[in-house]
Amino acid sequence: MLCGAVACTPSNDQQPLQPRSETPGPAGEVPAGLEAFHGQTLDWGPCAEYATTESDSQSFADRTIECARVTVPRDYADPAGETITLGVLRKPASDPEQRIGSLLVNPGGPGASGMSSAAGLTGVTRDTELGEKFDLVGFDPRGIGASEPQIRCLTGPENDADRLDSDADNSPAGVAETEAENREYGQSCAQRTGPELLANVGTRDVVRDLDVLRSALGDEKLTFLGFSYGTRIGAEYAEQFPRNVRAMLLDGAIDPGQTTVESLVAQGAGFQGAFDAFARWCADQETCALGADPGRAVAEFQQLTRPLVDRPADAGDGRRLSYTDATTAAIQALYAQELWGRLNVGLRELSQGRGQLLMQLADVYYGRQSDGSYSTVTDAFNAIRCVDDQRVRDRAEVREADRRYRQVAPFLDDGRGANPALDQCAFWPVPVTGDPEPPEAGDLPPTLVVSTTGDPATPYEAGVELSKALGGGLVTFEGTQHTAFLQGNDCVDEAGIRYLVDLELPEPGQRCTS
Repeated sequence: MLCGAVACTPSNDQQPLQPRSETPGPAGEVPAGLEAFHGQTLDWGPCAEYATTESDSQSFADRTIECARVTVPRDYADPAGETITLGVLRKPASDPEQRIGSLLVNPGGPGASGMSSAAGLTGVTRDTELGEKFDLVGFDPRGIGASEPQIRCLTGPENDADRLDSDADNSPAGVAETEAENREYGQSCAQRTGPELLANVGTRDVVRDLDVLRSALGDEKLTFLGFSYGTRIGAEYAEQFPRNVRAMLLDGAIDPGQTTVESLVAQGAGFQGAFDAFARWCADQETCALGADPGRAVAEFQQLTRPLVDRPADAGDGRRLSYTDATTAAIQALYAQELWGRLNVGLRELSQGRGQLLMQLADVYYGRQSDGSYSTVTDAFNAIRCVDDQRVRDRAEVREADRRYRQVAPFLDDGRGANPALDQCAFWPVPVTGDPEPPEAGDLPPTLVVSTTGDPATPYEAGVELSKALGGGLVTFEGTQHTAFLQGNDCVDEAGIRYLVDLELPEPGQRCTS
């Protein structure tokens, strides 16, 4: 995610934090019936025991960060009923006398760990006003990472087997088989996670948890930094709790007004744009797996990957690289230009019949660990998406959506034709809880949206539309990557920091270049 070798290096300028209990809440507005949650005591201590992945085991060893569990209702319609807990990680402000409050972070997904993200950002923010004046706080949304209980649908071996099946057969028998697998997946999620939690893992409930966390941390108003899907959390919070917002920076926005199909097609076009940029970069390298003509890059990529539908490649350690894994590896690499070199090498390996490097990239995307287990990221992504988004149950509509996707993202076209198979969400065992309408700004204070012109996952126009819906400011970053704030661009970082610290919006029309 946002955690790199430098960002995850423990700080040496502070003494290790000591375990302690705090009850700074309740602060600010508290909904009736939730007083005990907003005013709960937080027991802070070392973070090592909260690690759920191999990378967390390294970054959570930093003794200048601290972790706690926050208790929230499993179902906000029954706050006196069963409870669940959220994992929370905090890096205290380095200048307590200038402290403004907490800066709560969500890195997106849905399904990504906010604790991991915050741990990675401690190095990036250490010598900035954000690190000096804010407690940097990351939380694992309900069901994710260190939060308990976890969303679990498939075991490690089941995930491996699922990745080998590319579901490319669009014959009646193939469609029936794919739909049966999708139906079984939802049933497995309900059995292993519990239908009661599964019904309450959507954004609607995450923002209520966010408000509990705000208050329990002692903040009358929320200061929030949301990336990618985190912008959906921010927009929903702004609609539910507009009077509780101090500042909200949203980077890599999801268009609040798009349908499920329109959002999918727009994202496909975004990834194709990033692939085209990769192809132009690759053509200038000494050796490019796709050749020296960017105009032929799609055809070359298809020639390398399409045979994998029927004949997966050797990926070492007894594993096989499927078509799904190869295209997922490409998608993972297109999120950031720093990964383009690895993608090129991986595609060169594939041309020689080997799939090790592409498998590594796909494993990162899916959260696969070295022992064969998986993080919660994939199961959580599916579970949240299926309760957040409106479901498509018309096979003709699904076929048309798939046709449009292949048209705008030809590098991801397997050559087998549009497939009408209904996805997992069409068979999901619990109801939709998401709000399909764009947020209304209401009494919301000014917000700031950052949008990247060549963002592959959340297209630029989505950020423009979210900025309009929230009535806030917009910073345009000209580049090809997913999100931009705190990723090394001084122009974007300065605008964002000034807004979060001083509540000053940049001049209208501000553009930053890479």
